Amino acid sequence: MKFRPCIDIHNGKVKQIVGGSLKDRNDQAIENFVSEQNAEFFAELYRSKGISGGHVILLNPMQSDNYQQTKQQALSALSAYPGGLQAGGGINPYNAEEFLKAGASHVIVTSYVFKDGKLHRDRLKEMLHAVSKEKLVLDLSCRKKDGDYYIVTDRWQKYTNVLLNQETLEELSDFCDEFLIHAVDVEGKAKGIEEELAALLGRECRLPVTYAGGVHNFRDLEKLKTLGQGRIDVTIGSALDLFGGQMALEEVLDFVRECS
Repeated sequence: MKFRPCIDIHNGKVKQIVGGSLKDRNDQAIENFVSEQNAEFFAELYRSKGISGGHVILLNPMQSDNYQQTKQQALSALSAYPGGLQAGGGINPYNAEEFLKAGASHVIVTSYVFKDGKLHRDRLKEMLHAVSKEKLVLDLSCRKKDGDYYIVTDRWQKYTNVLLNQETLEELSDFCDEFLIHAVDVEGKAKGIEEELAALLGRECRLPVTYAGGVHNFRDLEKLKTLGQGRIDVTIGSALDLFGGQMALEEVLDFVRECS
């Protein structure tokens, strides 16, 4: 298990939000934390501590009036920590290179590939051609419906018809370097992890996978370590002291070092 840092940017600010509350209309979201520091500050902090492999997520759609300020925050973070962070949020074959040139180690993609509620394999191949398998992370963030996990897109607002299961993970493993998976229904709530999802990822994923959603104490990290068979990396948002929570970053780093 590794700790993967995060920098979530919404309306030009580093924030922690309740994932399921995000709405494109008027750029609305329920906020848990809004930082007084900019994205570059967090990138430099992560770089100083040698914490790599995290993600910078742009939470505004491109058509938003706030997108450009969010994008500038993201680019400044990537430039502050070249090769140390991944970039996601509205990534497509036409803008991916800009984020890679700014310093992203990988680009993270969901909505371009899962368009109109379906997996478009032609679009997946376009992304591969644009950035290569080694620089592509697929975001398979999901929500539960009728007892199954479905991949969701467009800032977690739209369900696809694609189940997150062994078959999907196996197929998509041939097209990317890693997976990033938010358990959207618990994202930003810091009230516990999705144990069923964690067990699925630990059992079925053959690629590196980062789990995000619901972590609120070290018991949750213990559960992730066990359910994920030591193979799941973790992101902590609202529960981390950097974002107003009670889990100290240094203690988290000590915990994952002991897991290695």
